[in-house]
Order: sequence, then structure tokens, then C-alpha cells
Amino acid sequence: MAPKSGLGRGLGALLPGEETALAEKGIVMVPVEKVLPNPRQPRRVMDADELQELTASVREHGVLQPLIVTPANAEGNYLLIAGERRLQAARLAGLTAVPVMVREATDQQRLELAIIENVQRSDLSVLEEAEAYRQLAEDFGLSHEEIAAKVGCSRVAVTNTLRLLKLPDSVKNALIERRISEGHARALLALPTPEAQTAVLRTILSQELNVRQTEELVRKLSGEKAAPKPAPKPAPEVTALEERLRASLGTKVTLRAGRKGGSITIHYYSDEELEALLGRLLND
Repeated sequence: MAPKSGLGRGLGALLPGEETALAEKGIVMVPVEKVLPNPRQPRRVMDADELQELTASVREHGVLQPLIVTPANAEGNYLLIAGERRLQAARLAGLTAVPVMVREATDQQRLELAIIENVQRSDLSVLEEAEAYRQLAEDFGLSHEEIAAKVGCSRVAVTNTLRLLKLPDSVKNALIERRISEGHARALLALPTPEAQTAVLRTILSQELNVRQTEELVRKLSGEKAAPKPAPKPAPEVTALEERLRASLGTKVTLRAGRKGGSITIHYYSDEELEALLGRLLND
């Protein structure tokens, strides 16, 4: 079947005048073999089914969104900044050239742009995102506030995501393989040792605990007590009756209503006050 028109089909397959229009936008066609992988690419794992679907789309329609590249060397090669999946799909679809936008970028900028594109597309796993943040922090000296400003999230989100890198490999692998969720992983961070985290991971998997159950288990193992539920506020008529009794008896009185009946608690603060209350109640 003859290939259909599209950016990934080569400039000769485009409508008349389109080549000039693309050139004016800074889009050029580059041989696939001239585009080199980005060593700072944060994405490490690609979903095979999603890549297969994208390959079928590229084979049918071409690469509709240009890749972003930067000059790599004097041989005319380019280093990929953004568009890893599109490049892989183009190769699998048998395209000989892909549309690119050429940008000058430093090593740090290549990482930043790759992170931003992947985060905006929700293409990165949480651990890939964490590793990218680590590179920005450790390799380029960016603070968590600076990272947050560049990727468009809060400083707390950056800090919490980075903490996931401290988890043992057993937990990280379970997260990568989607046997546990990010919520499970964050709950395990509260445990003090990798051994404890791995042990609770086994419990999560064997008992199929949800995130809330995992948090409760971690609290128990950490010796924390669940926060008590706040006592419900008494009904207005109960409060009004308590006030009347306090005024009559001259001390604090508490009413507690049950399903059937209830109780009255009369407070006293000295032996003399008790004697006075008994006198009023018993008419002595």
C-alpha cells in the first residue's frame, strides 16, 4: 500500500507549498539514522502496546508533531531532545526521515526539555521522574524550588517524588511492574529500614492491601496510634439544658444521650462543693 501524506513521509509527499511553509516554521526533514538518542532522556521504559499503536499511526499518517533536536557534531548528526517515542515508532514503521525542529541547547537544557515534555504528556513513571529530578539536583545543582519552577509543580511534590529513590529495589521493582501504586510506595517511606519496607511489601502483595490499609499497617508497626475521631457536637437543645442545670446547681453538668436514655454527669471540685450539691439534690 502506498504511504499516505504527512510530515513523516518526506517533504516530497506534502502538498505544494508546504515545504516552504514548514521551513519558515523551522521544521526540516532529517534522515532517521542522523538522529542520535539523548543520553539525558529520563524515560527508560516504553509500554510495548502503546509503542505498537503509535507505530501503526505513524505508518498510516506519518509523524505529525516534529521532534526537537540539537546539533551533535560536524558529521551532520543531531541529538534528540524530545520525541523519543515518535523516533522509535518512525524507525519501526520504516520511515527514512523525520520532521525536526533544531534548537541550540546545553546538556542541562536537553534534560529540562525532555523532562518537561514527558511530564506534560504524563509519559514518565514516577521513578523516572524522580531520577530526572535527581540529575537536575545533583548534576546541575538546582534546588527543589528551581526544579519545581521549571517543570510546573510544587516544591513539596519534587521533594516527595525524590524520596521514592530511597526505597529498596524490591519496592521500586514492584512499583515499576505496577504491582503496587505510588500511594503504597509513599506509605512505605514511613518505615525506618529497607528490611521493614520489604516485609510490608510482601504483606501488601499477599493480602492485596489497598493504600489506606497499608497506611494503617505502617502506623501500627511504627507505634503510632490512629488519630481519635472528634466527638460529635451536642444538639442545641442538649446544650441549652446543660446551661440550665449549670445555672441551677452552680457547677459544670454534662449530658450524654444514648439510643435509649442517657446519662448526666455533675462535676464538683472540692469536698465542700460536694456537700453543697448533695444538700440541694437531697433537700437536706
